[in-house]
Amino acid sequence: MLTFIPINGLPIVAPGHNIAALIAASLKDNGQSLLDGDIIIIAQKIVSKAENRFVDLKTVTPSPRALELAALTRKDPRQVEVILWDTAEVIRAKPGVLIVQHRAGFISANAGLDHSNVAPETDEIVLRLPADSDASARRIHAGLEKITGQKPPVLIVDSHGRPWRIGTTGVVIGLAGLKPVQDLRGHPDLFGNRLQHTEVAFADQLAAGASLVMGQATEACPVVIARGIDYQPDESARAADVLRAAENDLFR
Repeated sequence: MLTFIPINGLPIVAPGHNIAALIAASLKDNGQSLLDGDIIIIAQKIVSKAENRFVDLKTVTPSPRALELAALTRKDPRQVEVILWDTAEVIRAKPGVLIVQHRAGFISANAGLDHSNVAPETDEIVLRLPADSDASARRIHAGLEKITGQKPPVLIVDSHGRPWRIGTTGVVIGLAGLKPVQDLRGHPDLFGNRLQHTEVAFADQLAAGASLVMGQATEACPVVIARGIDYQPDESARAADVLRAAENDLFR
């Protein structure tokens, strides 16, 4: 049976913190341990904080492109400039909305730039996504093995909106140790018919489930264990493996 287990008691993460060490210490403090088959799911925000992805908007000078987009979207031009630092392509821009393709390949609002629960003493600090979320996941993956002797797959997750549906949901933006998409094509259904098109967004489903436990506001639960579900190990997998190729994208 699949269970999502919160890891409670992590401190407020600051630049330079070792996420794997913090997780291991919190598990020990709570009398918990990692089991074979566990999957660690981590909110992007604490990874970004540990990697010092903070930006003080007072230090940012908007470019002409940022000023143009800020006028169109009615956003702070300094924030727009920071968004552009991580943007490969602007997909949509209208009042209140800036949808871009991140340099990592996924499409989201504001390139994942975060303003909530970042710096309580000022509203001038924003937080970028990790520079390479897959590399971050691999470091935590290896760090947990070194400290605990277990090497659970690691998912780094963020909240994204979706076309045609209201509300955000958890999605994977970085991973290590498991295949993120389960290809069920060729498997039989209940009546023996072979599935033709079924590919399951396995990592995103775990991200969404864990996000219910993590919460979006004051819950302060940035790390969750997924326990009791089979997965396909894959040490070479990347979060980009879930992305539809541009030539097959019918929705842009």
